[in-house]
Amino acid sequence: MHTVERPHKTAALPLALAYAALIVYASLYPFAEWRDQGIAPWAYLSAPWPKYWTGFDFAINVAGYVPFGFLCALAVLRTRRSASVWRAVLRATVAGAAIAFAMETLQSYLPVRIPSNVDLGLNTAGTIVGAVLAVALERLGAVAHWSRARSQWFIEDSRGALVLLALWPFALLFPAAVTFGLGQVFERLEVAISEWLLDTPFIDWLPLRQFELEPLVPAVELLCVMLGALVPCLLGYLVARSVVQRAFLLPLTLLAGVAASALSAALSYGPAHAWAWMDLPVQVGMAAALFAGVLLLFAPRRLCAALLLVGLVLQLSLLNQAPESAYFAQTLATWEQGRFIRFHGLAQWLGWAWPFAVLAYVLVALSRRGRVGGDAPAREPGH
Repeated sequence: MHTVERPHKTAALPLALAYAALIVYASLYPFAEWRDQGIAPWAYLSAPWPKYWTGFDFAINVAGYVPFGFLCALAVLRTRRSASVWRAVLRATVAGAAIAFAMETLQSYLPVRIPSNVDLGLNTAGTIVGAVLAVALERLGAVAHWSRARSQWFIEDSRGALVLLALWPFALLFPAAVTFGLGQVFERLEVAISEWLLDTPFIDWLPLRQFELEPLVPAVELLCVMLGALVPCLLGYLVARSVVQRAFLLPLTLLAGVAASALSAALSYGPAHAWAWMDLPVQVGMAAALFAGVLLLFAPRRLCAALLLVGLVLQLSLLNQAPESAYFAQTLATWEQGRFIRFHGLAQWLGWAWPFAVLAYVLVALSRRGRVGGDAPAREPGH
């Protein structure tokens, strides 16, 4: 009898899809002033070598597609165990080249973007590099080792939480007005909706704000920092198999957040200011998150899920009742109009959407019986 190969659930596939969406955003931002130049949108394929080119452009066009190629090849290898390494590389390359071609072609309709056959070639090359790296790790047994380690460390259906945990440090790369304060979108959303509805009868439908947004006082900032650091730790607690795994995840998660915040500050303000964000409220907030994480090491998974939801909703409520500072707005201008324009979509949307994605994931997990381990606490070693 012939057996049907059962697809393996891997975090590589949703990560690849998420990365593809971010590539689309970063390539087509700012999505404004579309126009037809009167030439074929693929005319750039026969264009000569560009006159102005820098090493940064070369590196970023290659590096930007390496993760996509890696994730695509890994998804093929993990979902189809019988697939050859060459098939995985080929499928990943085709996917990367197709996205790169689509993005360069659509850029022909954007006045602020210039399509380039060199960019297309470099993007495809980056995809190949990532795919080859994935199959090399597969051949060396690193992927199989990760699968065994994952099954020992995490519950069976854990890929959603692992994807969110993997994306959290990248979401922190976009400058935040409050450390670990992801999801502060109310003020920008209000302005954007007002601009869209301007000169339309629907502008009168918008509710009028009854008060001006006030900056966060240090005590509230401390609370937001604590909740922002604790939420990803609790997310890891939901899928960790034992208390020992939780004890390892707690400091690793916090260290990843600290490293990402320091890198963000270095990119935004300069390397000399990499630790300028580590003021007293942030230090106390992080210490409080570590203390709370230790207290919850033995907590049942459903209790961790409930506390995660309460903490995340409270943090979003507090953050979105505060305005962005003028100094912070200047920092965003550097990102959105300066040398970080290519990273703009990759980090900003993650920073905006990550907490809401966590809310959706936990609510769905709680609605499915046994998804977060019921009311049982994490197991101790040997149980």
